[in-house]
Amino acid sequence: MNTAIAKRRLHNQCITRAKCREPVDVVAWLGAVQAQEYAAARWALALRMPEGTTDAEIGRALDEGRILRTHVMRPTWHFVTPADIRWMLELTAPRVHRATAYYRRQLGLDTAILTRATASFERALRDGKHLTRSELGVQLGRAGFVATGVQLALLTMYAELEGVICSGPRRGKQGTYALLAEGAPRSRLSRDEALAELTRRYFTSHGPATIRDFLWWSGLTTPDAKRGLEMNRARHEVAEGQTYWSLGATTAGGKRRRTVHLLPVYDEYLVAYRDREAVPHRPPATKSRSRGSVTFQHALVIAGQVAGTWKPVRSASGLVVDVIPMRRLTGPERRALAETAARYGRFLDVPVSLSIA
Repeated sequence: MNTAIAKRRLHNQCITRAKCREPVDVVAWLGAVQAQEYAAARWALALRMPEGTTDAEIGRALDEGRILRTHVMRPTWHFVTPADIRWMLELTAPRVHRATAYYRRQLGLDTAILTRATASFERALRDGKHLTRSELGVQLGRAGFVATGVQLALLTMYAELEGVICSGPRRGKQGTYALLAEGAPRSRLSRDEALAELTRRYFTSHGPATIRDFLWWSGLTTPDAKRGLEMNRARHEVAEGQTYWSLGATTAGGKRRRTVHLLPVYDEYLVAYRDREAVPHRPPATKSRSRGSVTFQHALVIAGQVAGTWKPVRSASGLVVDVIPMRRLTGPERRALAETAARYGRFLDVPVSLSIA
């Protein structure tokens, strides 16, 4: 582990400083935010904002289209801004198409079917209509092709990557789709400009990071990464035999916020890096119940390092934040954890109690 690099990442990712006041500002600063776990991803935005931020505020930003949830960079959901989605798709969608081509072929989704389905979705969503994925499947069936499950998911993903559809407002617990043309401006960036911009966003907000980290996060190639770093005149440093690249401030100055954090699953602080020497995802040998990688769990992070896992559990009186530490917590850490759990309760507007295994 490397506490100095971890501290700078916490600062740059706005976890230990309140740089962004609006949800859209957080997404724009980070470039894109992994968001397949919808509720968890909303908390990921809020914990980078002022402490009074609520889940309702994040939800409104998404329902109003100030933030989009779509497939970009990797074959998974991300939050991205309408101002960025076009140039980002033009830069990264070809790589995602190649990554998903095998699965489309296995399910018999050839070019003709993909084109036909995308045109059907476009017709169905005209004039500001918002439809769920299953409703788009019904429209597709009326056009003569029946698709459900994974087939339908791949068809909607293809249409997203082609820049035709994107997320619409939630309908209860279900997401809807909308036409991208009705909610996002056209891109005016060349490929080189887009590459420079994506590289700048990542290494400013996520750095210090390695080239392998950026390749994993962006889905781009090594030549692309090196070109992007060169265009931005990025700085590099060697720590414990690893080369890290950065843009922007070199120190994590200013007033620090909390040192104990309840990060959601797939949070950018953990999921956006391939090299994990600075912030390991696996604990050392321990008798704790929280063995194994925390990559797919909510993570307790203390002073930049993974210190356990947590999960929210509904109770008759509200919510229990159930924490399983990897080590014995100090008195100050327990008090800070209680404050952080209370903040999570205010975010959800529910009473919260804390359970530490």
